[in-house]
Amino acid sequence: MTPTQLLTLPTAEPPAPPWRAKASVFEDPRSRALLTRIQQLAPSNVTVLVVGETGTGKEIISRHIHDLSQRAGQPFVAVNCGAFSPTLIESELFGHEKGAFTGASGDKPGWFEAAHGGTLFLDELGDLPLALQVKLLRVLQEREVVRVGGKRAIPVNVRLVAATNVRLEEAVAAGTFRADLFYRLAVARVTIAPLRERPGDILPLAHHFLDVHANARPAPGPRPTLTPPAEQALLAHPWPGNIRELENAIHYAVLVCQDGRITPDDLPLASVAAPTGVTAPVASRDAVAPGAAAGGSAPSQARLALRSALDALFAEAPERLWTTLEQAIMQGAYQHACHNQLATARLLGLSRSVVRARLLEYGVLPRPQGVEGPRSPRAAPARPRRLSIV
Repeated sequence: MTPTQLLTLPTAEPPAPPWRAKASVFEDPRSRALLTRIQQLAPSNVTVLVVGETGTGKEIISRHIHDLSQRAGQPFVAVNCGAFSPTLIESELFGHEKGAFTGASGDKPGWFEAAHGGTLFLDELGDLPLALQVKLLRVLQEREVVRVGGKRAIPVNVRLVAATNVRLEEAVAAGTFRADLFYRLAVARVTIAPLRERPGDILPLAHHFLDVHANARPAPGPRPTLTPPAEQALLAHPWPGNIRELENAIHYAVLVCQDGRITPDDLPLASVAAPTGVTAPVASRDAVAPGAAAGGSAPSQARLALRSALDALFAEAPERLWTTLEQAIMQGAYQHACHNQLATARLLGLSRSVVRARLLEYGVLPRPQGVEGPRSPRAAPARPRRLSIV
């Protein structure tokens, strides 16, 4: 049997954000086909668009493309487009000149210049504002950047690898992503299947994370192992959070298992709906009142409890009630979705960028260095959406 090929994020760099996958394998047939496609595309300088759900390992794949290319000895610069405000990301991407804006005390090269000769990886490209999309398209066409506040064009030799977890075709149709930029990026497309669609990768990844976290345990003890029922539970789970969720589950199990044997009870497999057409188990059918599950009009006990809680809050008439409710909903949904932003967005019916902005605002996510928080609370919407309680 061909040995399993394992890819991991570099350990010498700053720790990866908590939502990012740290390892990937190519054991499943779909993953082996993906590896073949990567090996075909990597040696060229073609722009690559990597598509996949959050936590599938898009950065790992992008780094592998760089490592197999002729630019392997040059910089690999990874940038998360969703981590910066629209006003800040232009300066970060293209750089700025001294005095270009308040606080610009000197000239600063952008990420394109930092990646000169190598590869620039733009993650969450779908979150890039339309105005920045125009400038990115010009850079790809002209192979030069103009810093904010500058007039001189600076040539750059950069290979672009972009990644997204949204359907850019739908974003183009909705007018939130430029069609010309999409066609420019989609010259070579690499699609990473979600973990639930490549079950052959689940156990190899689980054993890798088991080794990683077993070696990092604070206290000595029997080396943890996965029991056959635990392995079956891992294979049966839909993994809405993909590889990152799998690592979290194994890490937790290593900490709480008894006598070094990991059982299904040690695995925190939350019942969160899978992002694309896979239905996860219902957490508790007892929470649904008779008639509600069958499409009847009877309210569930959960909705009755919510209405009672809202009535109590309305009677208290606290200040900034809407903000308090929104914060509780965001934090609760994020926790229910196992700290997966994409799953939280789908659970609430919002865009991922809106969810991320709210989580940053309420301090649930750490704010990137150099990005200031809101100076004043957001005003409640003049006409808030009505929540149907019954």
